[in-house]
Amino acid sequence: MLNKLRSGDPVLSFKINLADARVCDLAAMMGFDCLWLDMEHVANTWSAIEEQIRAAKVHDVDAMVRVARGSYSDYVRPLELDAAGIMVPHILSLADARNVVRMTRFHPVGRRPVDGGNADGGYANIDFTEYLRQSNENRFVVLQIEDPEPLEDLESIAALEGFDMLFFGPGDFSHGIGAPGDFGHPRLIDARKRVAEAALRHGKFAGTTTPLDRVGEMIELGYRFLNVGADVLGLNQYCRSIVEKWEEQIGTGMKK
Repeated sequence: MLNKLRSGDPVLSFKINLADARVCDLAAMMGFDCLWLDMEHVANTWSAIEEQIRAAKVHDVDAMVRVARGSYSDYVRPLELDAAGIMVPHILSLADARNVVRMTRFHPVGRRPVDGGNADGGYANIDFTEYLRQSNENRFVVLQIEDPEPLEDLESIAALEGFDMLFFGPGDFSHGIGAPGDFGHPRLIDARKRVAEAALRHGKFAGTTTPLDRVGEMIELGYRFLNVGADVLGLNQYCRSIVEKWEEQIGTGMKK
């Protein structure tokens, strides 16, 4: 994923809410660049996340884990399970962003605690200093801007060394400005534009969620990491279509 972004190419992500690794296996087979796994809103266990990461890796697809806000262990454990990156929700200030970088990047950028005996370190088979270098260069850290509060520090956050992407979250932002679900609200439209512009000014990538028919618009704004769809949405659509067709045919048959 980082290779595509660094080449200027857009990245297609797909959100996974369900815990079964077979869902990741199936989605990865379809050709997505990244699978977004969730620990903020979904009661996934670490064992489930580990299996999902492994399922994505089988198909050379990156797994990004949105962490729950908590201690440094909550942030670094997905990386140690060999996730390609993490996304930290609800960054509220420059100080908050600095603390995330400190906990998730190794020297000389941060003070992430070192182990190396896990999957990301080849179970202690990667040289110590090489492990630190690879982790800093090839594991990505995404900061979510999804509240109005961090906009005051947006330029300083975007300029901060040690993270890769600003991700605009429209759902929570609409909630935060008192207009839940109003994705056409002028403050939301302005914030989405500002996040992309700040990221690009400071050499970071910009990410967001979008319906498929607005991908071109988001790319025009400067977004290159685009999450389109989710497993639960696809399952909803498929199940609903079956029930609707069933009721239509049963109704037709009964009339005959």
